[in-house]
Amino acid sequence: MHSAHHASTDPSSATATATSPADKASWQDTALPAGDRADALIAEMTLREKLAQLVGVWVGASAEGGEVAPYQHDMEEPVDLDALLPHGLGQLTRPFGTAPIDPALGALSLLRSQRRIAAANRFGIPALAHEECLAGFAAWGATAYPVPLSWGATFNPALVRAMAAAIGRDMRAVGIHQGLAPVLDVVRDARWGRVEETIGEDPYLVGTVATAYVAGLESTGIIATLKHFAGYSASVAGRNLAPVPMGPRERADVILTPFEMAVREGRPRSVMSAYTDTDGIPSAADPELLTTLLRDVWGFTGTVVADYFGIAFLKQLHGVAADWGGAAGIALAGGVDVELPSVKTFGEPLLDAVTSGAVPEHLVDRALRRVLVQKAELGLLDPDWDPVPPALTGGALSHADPDSPGLFRGRIDLDTPANRALAEQVAEQAVVLLRNDGALPMDRPRRIAVIGPNADTPRALLGCYAFPVHVGGKHPDVPLGIDLPTLLDQVTAEFPDSEVVSTPGTTVDGGDASGIAEAAELARSADVVVLALGDRAGLFGRGTSGEGCDAESLELPGLQQQLLDTLLDVGTPVVVTLMAGRPYALGSAVDRAAGIVQTFFPGEAGARAVAGVLSGRVNPSGRLPVSVPGRPGVQPSTYLASRLARASDVSSTDPTPAYGFGHGLSYTGFEWTGLELLQDTADTAGEFRLALSVRNTGERDGTEVVQLYLHDPVASVVQPVQRLIGYHRIELAAGQQARLRITVPADLASFTGRDGHRTVEPGDLDLHLAASSTDTRLTAHLTLTGPPRTVDHTRRLHPDITAD
Repeated sequence: MHSAHHASTDPSSATATATSPADKASWQDTALPAGDRADALIAEMTLREKLAQLVGVWVGASAEGGEVAPYQHDMEEPVDLDALLPHGLGQLTRPFGTAPIDPALGALSLLRSQRRIAAANRFGIPALAHEECLAGFAAWGATAYPVPLSWGATFNPALVRAMAAAIGRDMRAVGIHQGLAPVLDVVRDARWGRVEETIGEDPYLVGTVATAYVAGLESTGIIATLKHFAGYSASVAGRNLAPVPMGPRERADVILTPFEMAVREGRPRSVMSAYTDTDGIPSAADPELLTTLLRDVWGFTGTVVADYFGIAFLKQLHGVAADWGGAAGIALAGGVDVELPSVKTFGEPLLDAVTSGAVPEHLVDRALRRVLVQKAELGLLDPDWDPVPPALTGGALSHADPDSPGLFRGRIDLDTPANRALAEQVAEQAVVLLRNDGALPMDRPRRIAVIGPNADTPRALLGCYAFPVHVGGKHPDVPLGIDLPTLLDQVTAEFPDSEVVSTPGTTVDGGDASGIAEAAELARSADVVVLALGDRAGLFGRGTSGEGCDAESLELPGLQQQLLDTLLDVGTPVVVTLMAGRPYALGSAVDRAAGIVQTFFPGEAGARAVAGVLSGRVNPSGRLPVSVPGRPGVQPSTYLASRLARASDVSSTDPTPAYGFGHGLSYTGFEWTGLELLQDTADTAGEFRLALSVRNTGERDGTEVVQLYLHDPVASVVQPVQRLIGYHRIELAAGQQARLRITVPADLASFTGRDGHRTVEPGDLDLHLAASSTDTRLTAHLTLTGPPRTVDHTRRLHPDITAD
């Protein structure tokens, strides 16, 4: 499609430069630095035009390829685009992620809208379009990848980077500029509904995997958005949007660490402020967090965007502002640059506050400069800017008539064979085998009973931000848009010589016990039971997992535990499979099940990945990114805990997990030997060096994940008993041995001391070389010498691990 096509009949196709104040103003000069261009443009803008660049409008693309329309959501009335657009527009909110739209028609709709936006304002500036991408591009027909908790289970940042690049390419192809991912919140309480969106309960795992995702997304030109900055996941009792009572050391050493790593190494161009307050200070109104730390210390230069309606919440929920203008002023002063998803506080309320002198205009200019620099870097201020996205250039669509939407429908594929293969690879590496009494892999059973509420439910594979759940649930008559074979489908395909029978037994939640007796009878007639349990993703109480779907305990929802116990009593071997958004206590199944296979919403290829593990086609290699609790009511519990948080004789509750962080079995065995301490003493500015051998002792190829945990027995402030400081995923052929050589910088022993500064203290350390947080294979005793040493954000963040 040529950008001038049908210009004589389509007024929205007017070029951006037609209404520019000069034929080529200095802000349009691509030879100038982006900052100089932004400064020149700011000097020409009125206050209304400035504010217009700091807001977004929530829209939905047209199903017929026409212009986007404002989305009518619960929080506020839709804006009047005709009144708003002459002043400009900063962002378009989720044009693809609001309703089921054919991707090609969505791209055409966004194209038309960008032309209208540029033509309506006197500078010809288009909007920046953003979408969700927590488990793939959140658009109808786009690949549904596994959720972030599954990314963590892979312990494979390189694979996550490849997945993010594929997501970014699809978004960029249809005209999107920014993705609202990844989530870097560290799980502190698994009852929190958004656990599925996190990468795990360890800051190092979260940081390394999230940084890889950022790098992959940014490599395609899509702006990655770190969220939620900071502390959202540490809320009281795991309740969504509840207060966060943590102290400064937990915040610095657990919550902020992944963000610091991602900012330094991933180079994201956006950060999203969190909804919550920490010790009474809302994140969206915290200049020490959003400005002093993020920008002045870490050197972040991108934009800070508000979580949806987060600025309004400063008045509505936090009570730190008396009116909308006050909320806007507090957020601007704190360091928020863009209000999302629509115009609430940064419009007329902020205009009035600036005009009256209550909010200094230089704060507006500060935020605006960041926004315009970003738009300049994206090419949106260039005089030859063209809104036609790559997917509509080249081939038949480049000459298609935009007034004939039928020519576009079905012509853009966002779920290509390459995408699906990548989704399957991630899903396979994310499957965690928790228990195996020898029943797995299953050897051609005569009759398989696939039982459970998630046995034949396509959406059981998807998290709450996957499009078929997040948006598709509101449109039950619209097809899913992607192929979502169920576990029943894939077990049937995986075992063609077996008779496969099925019944749900019960529902995911609720109290329906009517099918449990039938399930027991079916189990008695089978050689093996594959029991499919877990969650139903949803939003704000409409699911058992997802945003606003917090749990009172980690007992399996509904009557699933009753179904599990009943089938275990039948006597037929039961292989439990879990498709869930959080870990659940499994009761006696920990000791009695023939096998337990854990997945976390594994995406469109997830059922095939699970079936492959059941048959042995896939040798499981996933590791737990979160601990599986031993009891449902002992929360919060995480492996990253001090001695007082462990089981003791002075408390009647026991937080010991059934399966610890990092746990995962394989169909082969591994032997760890030959620990060699090449340098076991170092000063506080030095490094340790060691080596060990890992050998595959089994008869098939497999993958081991070598995990490094640091134990500091004596420190000036209380430390966790152990914490992950590195890991290495290594693939070994049957009988193969590799020698791992490890260098551990003393910086990795640092923590936030009594004075609030990060320090490396002299003393003895233990380095656990482990298969999980509960399975140490070898221990290296190390000693740090010399004076305490203060380190900062330039410290080394990783060990160096090589294999030969």
